[in-house]
Amino acid sequence: MRVLHDPGGVDGVEDAGHADPGPTEPTPPSDTELWSRAARGDEAAFTDLFHRHAEAVWNHAYRISGSWAVAEEVASATFVTAWRKCARTTLVNDSARPWLYTVATNQARSHSRGERRRGRLLRRVTRTDVVPDHAETVTDRVDGADRIRAVVSAVGRLPKAQRRAVELCLLGELPVAEAAAELGLAEVTVRSHLSRARARLRTLLEES
Repeated sequence: MRVLHDPGGVDGVEDAGHADPGPTEPTPPSDTELWSRAARGDEAAFTDLFHRHAEAVWNHAYRISGSWAVAEEVASATFVTAWRKCARTTLVNDSARPWLYTVATNQARSHSRGERRRGRLLRRVTRTDVVPDHAETVTDRVDGADRIRAVVSAVGRLPKAQRRAVELCLLGELPVAEAAAELGLAEVTVRSHLSRARARLRTLLEES
């Protein structure tokens, strides 16, 4: 800060260290605000929510299912469900992600049950003397996908409380606080479930 002498006899003050920052960027609306607007039929608000969380939901669906194609279907179905139910749903901790992850997990389970039913039907009606295409077999056994499927299979064998904690915190990468709020449990309880689940998962994966 320095004082300048005005030739007209008036002293002025110039702030040499603080330039005008210019206009500030508006604060993005919270998930709760966008969700509320979407619940009133605002498609633009829902589109903003989609762009904010679509990648995370797809990644979660892939970790749950171990399949790119299934992840696409699950993510799409999750946001269709969100649009239909947003007017009847209240967000937890101002974040749509825990709720979206829960819906995606349920969608993945439903898809898995459907695939198992179709697989049983296919085995009943398919001739047993047909030789499978070796190239297709190799393609289906990509190392990364196999590892994910092994983990998903092991997670499915956990007790329900441990499985839900793992799906949200380990597979869904939610903070423990958000997962606890979504599950209606104390954080210490969720941490306990995770600790026991990790030990059980190590055993199951070693056995497999």
